[in-house]
Amino acid sequence: MKLQHIELSLPTQGAWLAARLAHAHDAHGIALMLRVADNPLIRQREHIVATVLQEAGLATLALDLVPHAEARHDIDAFYNIARLSSRILATVEWIGNQPILTGLAVGALATSTASAAVIRAATHAPERFGALCLFAGRPDLAGKTPLRTLKSPSRFIVGADDGRAAILRQAFDLIPATRDWQTIEGGEPEHFSIAALTTSATLAADWLLTHLRPPCPAVPEQDAGE
Repeated sequence: MKLQHIELSLPTQGAWLAARLAHAHDAHGIALMLRVADNPLIRQREHIVATVLQEAGLATLALDLVPHAEARHDIDAFYNIARLSSRILATVEWIGNQPILTGLAVGALATSTASAAVIRAATHAPERFGALCLFAGRPDLAGKTPLRTLKSPSRFIVGADDGRAAILRQAFDLIPATRDWQTIEGGEPEHFSIAALTTSATLAADWLLTHLRPPCPAVPEQDAGE
């Protein structure tokens, strides 16, 4: 799959969000990679995950949900789940309006509070999200009602030594949709080893490829005389 890489600035509620799109005409779907913090180490680790997804045949759109300026001036920016969810929905709408991405089903990967935000987004627009893959994080902050009404197939990837595993399991058990729990070596996702991170990315790619519908074939234009 020959990829094209594009740096973007996407308009969403109250902010323009930095995003990085990698796509090809023969992609099997698009993986929306969501996070609330940005620094060189996070980008390096994100690149490892994105590479695995791309090699599996998926386009990727990495999105910074909280701009640097907002993070500096709003101490609650990372925990404003409603606002983060609205930004995810705006991004998915943007994807649906891009000719180069037409027909691609959307899957999402998230960690930290983005896990809660994407659950709420998927609850508001279940037809837009083919599958979710949550690298632990705080899905519990989505709230019990969104968790209990989630329809998107969801995979949780949790470190064996993650101290929040019990909270994550409570959130997981509320989900009525197709769901899967994967335990891997390590603690919180932010501290996974490179091997554990690669394993997580492979698990995410497999989940998305299993549950995302195939791209819609292009409909040939008919001659005006037909």
